[in-house]
Amino acid sequence: MTAPTTSAPTTAEDPELPGPEHSDDAFDQDRLPAPPHATALLLRSLLAPMKARVTVTTLLLLLQQAAVQAGPLLVAYAIDRAVPAFRDHDNGPLIAVGAGYLLCALASGALQYAFIRASARVNQDVLLDLRGRIFRHAQALSIDFHERYTSGRLISRSTADVESLRELLDEGLQELVTVILSFLYISALLLWLDLGLGAVAVASFVPLYGLVRLYQRRAGRVYRKRSTAIAAVIVKFVETMNGIRPVRAFRREAANDADFGALNKRHERVNGDALLEMARYVVGSRLVANTAVAGIVLWGAYRVAQGSLELGVLAAAVLYLRRLYDPIDRLGMFLNSYQSAAASLEKIAGLLAQTPTVPEPSAPRQLPAPESADRPGRQVVFEGVSFGYRTGGEVLPRFDLTLPAGQTVAVVGSTGAGKSTLAKLLARFYDPSRGRVLLDGVDLRELAVPELRCGVVMVTQEAFLFSGTVAENITIGRPDATREEIERAAKAIGAHDFISALPDGYDTDVRKRGGRISAGQRQLVAFARALLADPAVLILDEATSSLDIPGERAVQRAMSTVLKGRTAVVIAHRLSTVEIADRVLVMEHGRIVEDGAPAELIAGTGRFADLHRAWRDSLA
Repeated sequence: MTAPTTSAPTTAEDPELPGPEHSDDAFDQDRLPAPPHATALLLRSLLAPMKARVTVTTLLLLLQQAAVQAGPLLVAYAIDRAVPAFRDHDNGPLIAVGAGYLLCALASGALQYAFIRASARVNQDVLLDLRGRIFRHAQALSIDFHERYTSGRLISRSTADVESLRELLDEGLQELVTVILSFLYISALLLWLDLGLGAVAVASFVPLYGLVRLYQRRAGRVYRKRSTAIAAVIVKFVETMNGIRPVRAFRREAANDADFGALNKRHERVNGDALLEMARYVVGSRLVANTAVAGIVLWGAYRVAQGSLELGVLAAAVLYLRRLYDPIDRLGMFLNSYQSAAASLEKIAGLLAQTPTVPEPSAPRQLPAPESADRPGRQVVFEGVSFGYRTGGEVLPRFDLTLPAGQTVAVVGSTGAGKSTLAKLLARFYDPSRGRVLLDGVDLRELAVPELRCGVVMVTQEAFLFSGTVAENITIGRPDATREEIERAAKAIGAHDFISALPDGYDTDVRKRGGRISAGQRQLVAFARALLADPAVLILDEATSSLDIPGERAVQRAMSTVLKGRTAVVIAHRLSTVEIADRVLVMEHGRIVEDGAPAELIAGTGRFADLHRAWRDSLA
């Protein structure tokens, strides 16, 4: 037996437990850290490529509002000028007013139509870009992020939160711009028509502004809670449906229903709080608006009676005031949409601000060409490597290990010994805390991810299949593979017979998560996928655990051919898998305690000999 290759003691804790999934105390899934002004920067970056179209859309709305606001001016002119002229048998001014009003109405409608079309295109492009960013960024983030951040929350970010932004873009922004333009146009026209009436109207906006600011602060808090509440509902739903088998097996329906009911009730309560804040704003704004209109009408009527104000000017002022105050309720709806979208954008910006802990190299290196096409395996070296998860405590103390090219190494040990962590470092799902992992002398951190994934392939215990055909699932690693190559890989791994027996053979849709075929068959498809990818290094992490004994034997026979010439690391609980290995590593508490050929270790008196003896006794 060769000497163990580690040199440092381990912690007394179970080293596999302190993983990323146990670091939630320092990882708020609802409020991911983001740089200052990240939300504004995100929105600006979404709109920047469409600057020209946004400008055209804004111009259309400016012209549309100008056409709309011309109406009361024409009414004032008709009352004060056109009607008296008509009494004097001059029809021209009244005809001009009618024609002008008709033209303004037609122009307003046409411009409104053009604006809606232009803004809809901008809105949809923004949402398309945002959904794409979320999807691409989520795929680019490292494995440790996905082990801490639930898939339900990712779904919430790309559905409910994007939907909140859609509502703002489709309706809210138009309402806001309309209110602002109305205020500017009408304030200027009222001040031009009559300085006193205009000044009073503008002054009435001071208390309205105070109401808006108060509502904005109170509603902001409510909508952040609302976004969190709906995310919790989605997370619970997704997790329950994904785990429906254990839910049914352990009769968790009633408990889950109670938990979901509590989350749903919380969502309902937060929605009620949002409606209550909206009601307070609407009542307050209407009270201010109606009081201002009543006061201005009474004062204007008094001035008309005194002869210091023309009746047409008062009529136009009243029409303008109604147009000025009517959008106040719609402004509340905008603020409603804005607060919801702001809370959602804040969460999306926090997600997009996360950076991969396993980043792409800035100047990637190329792997050297293999020495021989018949021996595609590459040498793997763990040089001064140690590793610990975010919660602290070393899972793998410092150790050095060399795996020669073409060697098949089995790694065994009790649960929590650190076997899977070693495999994840080799696959570069994580980077070492110290030291480096070398592939033919090149640090994995210096390899571009596509080249690394072509060179190192991992088959896990959970053989995940995507919706689609069997052939499509086998060719994930090599989309350009021919049908002949696909079938050759399936035959080599022993999967061809069962695939051919499926209703459509290799074109059979395996459906969600491969639910149409058995767990063992899914594992065989995963093996065929790995073989077709033709990696230099193949990692099998408990990859035969879902196979029955005959199936495992068939796979082991196939592996003697499949693994020939490749470097292979086989993580196994079943010691029958070790029979295909050239070398065995025995791990305990993150340390390699035994290292040698299987026959040599079995003949000894160490830990592997005990494990092998216990396994043989279990078969008897």
